[in-house]
Amino acid sequence: MQIGELARAARCSVATIRYYEQVGLLPAPERTAGNFRRYQATHLARLQAIRGCRALDLSRDEIRTLLAQLDGAARDCSAIDRVIDDHLTHVCEQIQALEHLRAQLEELRARCRGAGSVETCGVMAGLLDLDVEVRARVHT
Repeated sequence: MQIGELARAARCSVATIRYYEQVGLLPAPERTAGNFRRYQATHLARLQAIRGCRALDLSRDEIRTLLAQLDGAARDCSAIDRVIDDHLTHVCEQIQALEHLRAQLEELRARCRGAGSVETCGVMAGLLDLDVEVRARVHT
């Protein structure tokens, strides 16, 4: 199948397919005499696996690890379990950070309910007093 057919089958864009090829997640397909890409069913299966990983917000490195396990002859899935366990830990950390953010926003919002001027706004005063922490690098 050609790239457009693969994109339709996988429900993604041609640019996405090219990107995954460029970063090495999707192997380069064979080329026709006219230099068109010719994809096989294995490309579709791999692309669907990649898209499933992305739906779970797995990073490229995590996806590479999972695909390497899929490509290898390993019968032990402990490396896969580690990737998922580590990602789950990361998701829990994100949830905690978002809960902290929600609490800060609720506290700020409680300072002002739209009455008064900008100069006396409790939200603006709260922003000036807010203890800002350095944010960790985003996972993906």
